[in-house]
Amino acid sequence: MSSPSSSAGESDLGQRLVQTAEAIERLLDTLLSNATEPGEIVRPPRLVAAMRHGALGGGKRLRPFLTVETALLFGVPPEQALRAGAAVELLHCYSLVHDDLPAMDDDDLRRGRPTVHKAFDEATAILAGDALLTLAFAVLADEATHPDGAVRAAVVACLARASGLGGMVGGQMLDLAAEGRFEEPRDALSEAAIRQLQAMKTGALLAASVEIGARLGGADAAALAGLGRYGRALGATFQIADDILDVESDAAQMGKATAKDADKGKGTLIGALGLDGAKRERDRLSGEAVTALSGFGSEADVLRAAARFAAQRKS
Repeated sequence: MSSPSSSAGESDLGQRLVQTAEAIERLLDTLLSNATEPGEIVRPPRLVAAMRHGALGGGKRLRPFLTVETALLFGVPPEQALRAGAAVELLHCYSLVHDDLPAMDDDDLRRGRPTVHKAFDEATAILAGDALLTLAFAVLADEATHPDGAVRAAVVACLARASGLGGMVGGQMLDLAAEGRFEEPRDALSEAAIRQLQAMKTGALLAASVEIGARLGGADAAALAGLGRYGRALGATFQIADDILDVESDAAQMGKATAKDADKGKGTLIGALGLDGAKRERDRLSGEAVTALSGFGSEADVLRAAARFAAQRKS
Protein backbone atom coordinates (compact mmCIF):
# COMPACT_ATOMS: atom_id res chain seq x y z
CA MET A 1 0.00 0.00 0.00
CA SER A 2 1.48 3.31 -1.03
CA SER A 3 1.25 6.38 1.17
CA PRO A 4 -1.64 8.62 0.02
CA SER A 5 -1.33 12.30 -0.66
CA SER A 6 -1.84 14.52 2.38
CA SER A 7 -4.15 16.79 0.32
CA ALA A 8 -6.64 14.04 -0.41
CA GLY A 9 -10.21 15.30 0.04
CA GLU A 10 -13.61 13.87 0.71
CA SER A 11 -14.01 12.67 -2.86
CA ASP A 12 -11.23 10.17 -2.17
CA LEU A 13 -13.04 8.40 0.68
CA GLY A 14 -14.53 5.57 -1.38
CA GLN A 15 -11.25 4.85 -3.12
CA ARG A 16 -9.28 4.98 0.11
CA LEU A 17 -11.75 2.69 1.89
CA VAL A 18 -11.40 0.13 -0.90
CA GLN A 19 -7.62 0.52 -1.03
CA THR A 20 -7.23 0.02 2.70
CA ALA A 21 -9.73 -2.85 2.82
CA GLU A 22 -7.82 -4.68 0.09
CA ALA A 23 -4.48 -4.12 1.82
CA ILE A 24 -5.91 -5.30 5.16
CA GLU A 25 -7.41 -8.36 3.48
CA ARG A 26 -4.01 -9.31 2.02
CA LEU A 27 -2.30 -8.87 5.38
CA LEU A 28 -4.96 -10.84 7.24
CA ASP A 29 -4.64 -13.60 4.67
CA THR A 30 -0.94 -13.80 5.51
CA LEU A 31 -1.42 -13.57 9.28
CA LEU A 32 -4.08 -16.30 9.17
CA SER A 33 -2.06 -18.82 7.17
CA ASN A 34 -1.29 -22.35 8.28
CA ALA A 35 2.41 -21.48 8.60
CA THR A 36 3.56 -21.24 12.22
CA GLU A 37 5.23 -18.19 13.72
CA PRO A 38 8.30 -18.40 15.98
CA GLY A 39 7.24 -19.82 19.34
CA GLU A 40 4.21 -21.65 17.94
CA ILE A 41 4.08 -25.44 17.73
CA VAL A 42 1.34 -26.11 15.18
CA ARG A 43 -1.74 -24.33 13.84
CA PRO A 44 -4.69 -26.78 13.74
CA PRO A 45 -6.16 -26.58 10.21
CA ARG A 46 -9.80 -26.57 11.34
CA LEU A 47 -9.14 -23.71 13.74
CA VAL A 48 -7.31 -21.71 11.06
CA ALA A 49 -10.20 -22.32 8.64
CA ALA A 50 -12.72 -21.07 11.19
CA MET A 51 -10.62 -17.97 11.92
CA ARG A 52 -10.35 -17.24 8.22
CA HIS A 53 -14.10 -17.68 7.81
CA GLY A 54 -14.69 -15.14 10.55
CA ALA A 55 -12.12 -12.59 9.41
CA LEU A 56 -11.71 -12.74 5.63
CA GLY A 57 -13.91 -11.90 2.71
CA GLY A 58 -16.19 -9.18 3.95
CA GLY A 59 -16.87 -6.02 5.89
CA LYS A 60 -16.10 -2.37 5.29
CA ARG A 61 -12.91 -2.56 7.42
CA LEU A 62 -13.83 0.84 8.87
CA ARG A 63 -11.88 0.33 12.10
CA PRO A 64 -8.54 -0.48 10.44
CA PHE A 65 -9.23 2.30 7.94
CA LEU A 66 -9.46 4.77 10.83
CA THR A 67 -6.23 3.43 12.32
CA VAL A 68 -4.37 3.64 9.03
CA GLU A 69 -5.65 7.09 8.07
CA THR A 70 -4.87 8.54 11.50
CA ALA A 71 -1.39 6.99 11.54
CA LEU A 72 -0.64 8.41 8.10
CA LEU A 73 -1.48 11.91 9.39
CA PHE A 74 1.67 11.62 11.50
CA GLY A 75 3.93 10.07 8.88
CA VAL A 76 3.81 6.47 10.13
CA PRO A 77 5.19 4.10 7.47
CA PRO A 78 2.25 2.44 5.67
CA GLU A 79 3.46 -1.07 6.54
CA GLN A 80 3.36 -0.28 10.27
CA ALA A 81 0.00 1.46 10.00
CA LEU A 82 -1.47 -1.56 8.22
CA ARG A 83 -0.21 -3.97 10.89
CA ALA A 84 -1.86 -1.89 13.61
CA GLY A 85 -5.04 -1.75 11.53
CA ALA A 86 -4.98 -5.51 11.04
CA ALA A 87 -4.66 -6.00 14.80
CA VAL A 88 -7.74 -3.84 15.38
CA GLU A 89 -9.66 -5.81 12.75
CA LEU A 90 -8.64 -9.15 14.22
CA LEU A 91 -10.03 -8.05 17.56
CA HIS A 92 -13.21 -6.73 15.95
CA CYS A 93 -13.71 -10.03 14.11
CA TYR A 94 -13.27 -11.97 17.35
CA SER A 95 -16.05 -9.89 18.88
CA LEU A 96 -18.36 -10.67 15.95
CA VAL A 97 -17.68 -14.40 16.15
CA HIS A 98 -18.53 -14.44 19.86
CA ASP A 99 -21.49 -12.03 19.57
CA ASP A 100 -23.10 -14.33 17.00
CA LEU A 101 -23.04 -17.36 19.31
CA PRO A 102 -26.36 -18.81 20.56
CA ALA A 103 -25.54 -17.72 24.13
CA MET A 104 -25.14 -14.13 22.95
CA ASP A 105 -27.06 -12.65 19.97
CA ASP A 106 -27.78 -16.04 18.35
CA ASP A 107 -27.25 -14.96 14.72
CA ASP A 108 -27.09 -17.28 11.73
CA LEU A 109 -25.87 -14.73 9.17
CA ARG A 110 -22.88 -12.40 9.13
CA ARG A 111 -21.62 -10.44 6.12
CA GLY A 112 -24.01 -12.42 3.94
CA ARG A 113 -22.58 -15.79 4.97
CA PRO A 114 -23.27 -18.33 7.72
CA THR A 115 -21.79 -17.30 11.05
CA VAL A 116 -18.78 -19.25 12.28
CA HIS A 117 -20.73 -21.45 14.68
CA LYS A 118 -23.12 -22.35 11.84
CA ALA A 119 -20.35 -23.01 9.30
CA PHE A 120 -18.35 -25.06 11.85
CA ASP A 121 -19.70 -25.63 15.39
CA GLU A 122 -20.00 -23.72 18.65
CA ALA A 123 -16.84 -25.03 20.28
CA THR A 124 -14.76 -24.21 17.20
CA ALA A 125 -16.32 -20.74 17.03
CA ILE A 126 -15.42 -20.02 20.66
CA LEU A 127 -11.82 -21.10 20.08
CA ALA A 128 -11.62 -19.20 16.78
CA GLY A 129 -12.70 -16.03 18.59
CA ASP A 130 -10.18 -16.65 21.36
CA ALA A 131 -7.42 -17.14 18.81
CA LEU A 132 -8.34 -14.01 16.82
CA LEU A 133 -8.28 -11.99 20.04
CA THR A 134 -4.87 -13.17 21.15
CA LEU A 135 -3.41 -12.87 17.64
CA ALA A 136 -4.46 -9.21 17.61
CA PHE A 137 -2.22 -8.48 20.59
CA ALA A 138 0.62 -10.57 19.19
CA VAL A 139 0.56 -8.46 16.03
CA LEU A 140 0.54 -5.17 17.97
CA ALA A 141 3.35 -6.29 20.27
CA ASP A 142 5.63 -7.32 17.40
CA GLU A 143 8.60 -5.08 16.56
CA ALA A 144 7.42 -5.02 12.95
CA THR A 145 4.48 -2.85 14.08
CA HIS A 146 6.76 -0.26 15.72
CA PRO A 147 10.43 -0.38 16.73
CA ASP A 148 9.86 1.45 20.04
CA GLY A 149 8.71 -0.89 22.80
CA ALA A 150 7.10 1.97 24.76
CA VAL A 151 4.93 2.84 21.76
CA ARG A 152 3.93 -0.80 21.32
CA ALA A 153 3.03 -1.03 25.01
CA ALA A 154 0.90 2.11 24.71
CA VAL A 155 -1.11 0.83 21.75
CA VAL A 156 -1.53 -2.61 23.34
CA ALA A 157 -2.87 -0.94 26.50
CA CYS A 158 -5.18 1.26 24.44
CA LEU A 159 -6.70 -1.71 22.61
CA ALA A 160 -7.00 -3.73 25.81
CA ARG A 161 -8.86 -0.98 27.66
CA ALA A 162 -11.21 -0.32 24.76
CA SER A 163 -12.07 -3.97 24.21
CA GLY A 164 -12.21 -5.27 27.77
CA LEU A 165 -13.97 -4.89 31.10
CA GLY A 166 -14.64 -1.15 30.92
CA GLY A 167 -15.15 -1.10 27.15
CA MET A 168 -16.57 -3.48 24.57
CA VAL A 169 -16.91 -6.59 26.75
CA GLY A 170 -18.41 -4.60 29.60
CA GLY A 171 -20.83 -3.01 27.15
CA GLN A 172 -21.91 -6.43 25.93
CA MET A 173 -22.60 -7.42 29.54
CA LEU A 174 -24.75 -4.33 30.04
CA ASP A 175 -26.56 -5.14 26.81
CA LEU A 176 -27.37 -8.67 27.97
CA ALA A 177 -28.61 -7.32 31.29
CA ALA A 178 -30.83 -4.83 29.46
CA GLU A 179 -32.41 -7.76 27.61
CA GLY A 180 -33.41 -9.28 30.93
CA ARG A 181 -31.03 -12.24 30.71
CA PHE A 182 -30.25 -12.32 34.43
CA GLU A 183 -32.17 -12.48 37.68
CA GLU A 184 -31.73 -8.81 38.51
CA PRO A 185 -34.89 -6.69 38.06
CA ARG A 186 -35.02 -5.26 34.57
CA ASP A 187 -35.88 -1.59 34.19
CA ALA A 188 -36.17 0.36 30.95
CA LEU A 189 -32.85 2.02 30.20
CA SER A 190 -32.68 5.79 30.46
CA GLU A 191 -31.29 7.76 27.55
CA ALA A 192 -28.07 8.31 29.52
CA ALA A 193 -27.73 4.58 30.22
CA ILE A 194 -28.27 3.77 26.53
CA ARG A 195 -25.57 6.23 25.53
CA GLN A 196 -23.18 4.75 28.09
CA LEU A 197 -23.86 1.19 26.93
CA GLN A 198 -23.33 2.11 23.29
CA ALA A 199 -20.19 4.10 24.06
CA MET A 200 -18.75 0.95 25.59
CA LYS A 201 -20.05 -1.80 23.31
CA THR A 202 -19.43 -0.07 19.96
CA GLY A 203 -17.90 3.34 20.47
CA ALA A 204 -14.87 2.36 22.54
CA LEU A 205 -13.25 0.24 19.82
CA LEU A 206 -13.97 2.80 17.11
CA ALA A 207 -12.42 5.54 19.25
CA ALA A 208 -9.43 3.30 20.03
CA SER A 209 -8.94 2.66 16.32
CA VAL A 210 -8.26 6.37 15.94
CA GLU A 211 -6.18 6.69 19.11
CA ILE A 212 -3.94 3.75 18.17
CA GLY A 213 -3.07 5.39 14.86
CA ALA A 214 -2.26 8.64 16.65
CA ARG A 215 -0.13 6.99 19.33
CA LEU A 216 1.71 5.01 16.70
CA GLY A 217 2.69 8.34 15.16
CA GLY A 218 3.73 10.05 18.38
CA ALA A 219 0.86 12.56 18.42
CA ASP A 220 1.10 15.30 21.04
CA ALA A 221 -1.48 15.92 23.78
CA ALA A 222 -3.48 18.46 21.76
CA ALA A 223 -3.74 16.19 18.76
CA LEU A 224 -4.70 13.23 20.94
CA ALA A 225 -7.42 15.29 22.60
CA GLY A 226 -8.93 16.40 19.29
CA LEU A 227 -8.77 12.92 17.83
CA GLY A 228 -10.27 11.52 21.03
CA ARG A 229 -13.30 13.80 20.63
CA TYR A 230 -13.51 12.79 16.99
CA GLY A 231 -13.35 9.07 17.75
CA ARG A 232 -15.99 9.20 20.48
CA ALA A 233 -18.42 11.22 18.34
CA LEU A 234 -17.78 8.96 15.36
CA GLY A 235 -18.44 5.86 17.46
CA ALA A 236 -21.75 7.26 18.69
CA THR A 237 -22.71 8.26 15.14
CA PHE A 238 -21.96 4.77 13.87
CA GLN A 239 -24.08 3.05 16.54
CA ILE A 240 -27.13 5.26 16.04
CA ALA A 241 -26.85 4.74 12.28
CA ASP A 242 -26.68 0.99 12.91
CA ASP A 243 -29.84 1.13 15.05
CA ILE A 244 -31.63 3.08 12.31
CA LEU A 245 -30.54 0.56 9.68
CA ASP A 246 -31.81 -2.26 11.89
CA VAL A 247 -35.25 -0.67 11.62
CA GLU A 248 -35.20 0.50 8.01
CA SER A 249 -33.11 -2.08 6.10
CA ASP A 250 -33.54 -5.75 5.28
CA ALA A 251 -31.21 -8.73 5.72
CA ALA A 252 -30.16 -8.79 2.06
CA GLN A 253 -28.98 -5.18 2.28
CA MET A 254 -27.27 -5.56 5.63
CA GLY A 255 -25.81 -9.05 5.21
CA LYS A 256 -27.20 -10.02 8.64
CA ALA A 257 -30.56 -10.34 10.34
CA THR A 258 -32.41 -7.07 10.98
CA ALA A 259 -35.22 -5.93 13.31
CA LYS A 260 -33.68 -8.04 16.10
CA ASP A 261 -33.16 -5.12 18.48
CA ALA A 262 -36.87 -4.44 18.79
CA ASP A 263 -37.67 -8.15 19.03
CA LYS A 264 -35.31 -8.52 22.01
CA GLY A 265 -36.35 -5.28 23.66
CA LYS A 266 -32.87 -3.80 23.37
CA GLY A 267 -32.47 -0.21 24.49
CA THR A 268 -31.64 2.08 21.59
CA LEU A 269 -31.81 5.81 21.06
CA ILE A 270 -34.64 5.19 18.63
CA GLY A 271 -36.70 4.05 21.59
CA ALA A 272 -35.61 7.07 23.63
CA LEU A 273 -35.77 9.75 20.93
CA GLY A 274 -38.02 8.30 18.23
CA LEU A 275 -36.81 7.52 14.72
CA ASP A 276 -36.72 11.13 13.53
CA GLY A 277 -35.06 12.27 16.75
CA ALA A 278 -32.43 9.53 16.41
CA LYS A 279 -31.69 10.67 12.86
CA ARG A 280 -31.21 14.24 14.05
CA GLU A 281 -28.90 13.07 16.83
CA ARG A 282 -26.93 10.92 14.37
CA ASP A 283 -26.38 13.95 12.14
CA ARG A 284 -25.50 16.17 15.10
CA LEU A 285 -22.86 13.73 16.30
CA SER A 286 -21.44 13.40 12.80
CA GLY A 287 -21.04 17.18 12.72
CA GLU A 288 -19.43 17.08 16.17
CA ALA A 289 -16.87 14.59 14.88
CA VAL A 290 -16.04 16.85 11.94
CA THR A 291 -15.68 19.88 14.23
CA ALA A 292 -13.30 17.95 16.49
CA LEU A 293 -10.78 17.92 13.64
CA SER A 294 -10.63 21.72 13.43
CA GLY A 295 -7.00 21.63 14.59
CA PHE A 296 -6.03 19.75 11.43
CA GLY A 297 -5.86 20.97 7.86
CA SER A 298 -6.88 19.36 4.59
CA GLU A 299 -4.76 16.30 5.43
CA ALA A 300 -7.65 15.20 7.68
CA ASP A 301 -10.39 15.63 5.04
CA VAL A 302 -10.73 11.88 4.57
CA LEU A 303 -11.36 11.45 8.31
CA ARG A 304 -13.98 14.19 8.10
CA ALA A 305 -15.60 12.37 5.20
CA ALA A 306 -15.54 9.15 7.25
CA ALA A 307 -17.65 10.86 9.92
CA ARG A 308 -20.22 11.80 7.30
CA PHE A 309 -20.07 8.30 5.83
CA ALA A 310 -20.79 6.79 9.25
CA ALA A 311 -24.05 8.75 9.36
CA GLN A 312 -25.10 8.21 5.74
CA ARG A 313 -24.16 4.56 5.18
CA LYS A 314 -26.79 2.15 3.89
CA SER A 315 -25.32 -1.12 5.18
